[in-house]
Amino acid sequence: MTDEIILQVKDLRTYFYLDAGVVKAVDGISFDLHKGETLGIVGESGSGKSVTNLSIINLIQTPPGRITGGQVLFHGEDILKMNSNRLREIRGNRIAMIFQDPMSSLNPYLKISTQMMEAIQLHQGLNKKDAKAKAVEMLKLAGIPGAEKRVDYYPHQFSGGMRQRVMIAMGLSCNPDILIADEPTSALDVTIQAQILELMQDLTRRLGTAVIMITHSLGVVAGICDTINVMYAGRIVERGTTDDIFYDTKHPYTQGLIKSVPRLDRDTGERLFSIEGQPPNVIDLPDCCPFYPRCHRAMEICRQKYPPVAQFINGHCTSCWLYSPKDAGTFNLKDEKK
Repeated sequence: MTDEIILQVKDLRTYFYLDAGVVKAVDGISFDLHKGETLGIVGESGSGKSVTNLSIINLIQTPPGRITGGQVLFHGEDILKMNSNRLREIRGNRIAMIFQDPMSSLNPYLKISTQMMEAIQLHQGLNKKDAKAKAVEMLKLAGIPGAEKRVDYYPHQFSGGMRQRVMIAMGLSCNPDILIADEPTSALDVTIQAQILELMQDLTRRLGTAVIMITHSLGVVAGICDTINVMYAGRIVERGTTDDIFYDTKHPYTQGLIKSVPRLDRDTGERLFSIEGQPPNVIDLPDCCPFYPRCHRAMEICRQKYPPVAQFINGHCTSCWLYSPKDAGTFNLKDEKK
């Protein structure tokens, strides 16, 4: 990771307008991504992780969704203000994305070679022969044996792990500045997950590619990420380095996520911790802390207005009234559970 910032997300807001009300899927988030950095975005289902990254590359379906505010600056140029031709130059070329389910992302009617060569020819201007050679080279880098032959296979002829390797090869085939990986290992067994993560880490470091890793697994971000954004109800509630998040956790939600992960150094008879309640209905959320109904340290002010950002050292920050004592007072809505 270097000091060079290649992506700046500023006060990004993406809302979905439904008959039942307005879903604020992404509600004013900001973060920076440095060259060569691996940034993890974690949170429960429905927290806004995937919508954040679809918004970054301006792929929100309209209607019902709409990016209502903010900026996404890629090397200083706002992606949200680009025309369709400029967006086509960026997507799949300088910013690539790996989707969660490779079987639904790959066209079942087209050979792998056809799908890979299309992007390579479009963005790199290679002829058909050279594009196919590039596709074979990327499949080899992705650890697919017999790449010269298997490049002409159809997606159904690959296993789940091999399809995910194909998706990684496709994503990196144009040497992008940023690779967005949306739950790239969730459909794979544990052994294959480890192989895929190791492969991604090796290839992105070799190519100098920055990575945004979307996941609900803290084990994934602990192993490969430099920094972590924790999302809840469309907002970033805590941000910091991996060490900050795991060893100096501030927000009660992040603390709950970490405590809910089984650990080998604990008594096997100990009951696994779980966060009470369910994620909130994000339709027309009031302007308060959305986590307060589930928080064992909630205070009166938590249900009145959203907390400001509290800054710590080295960029570690959180949005929680616990760190604004003058404003928060001392009245607890719930007794803290030991």
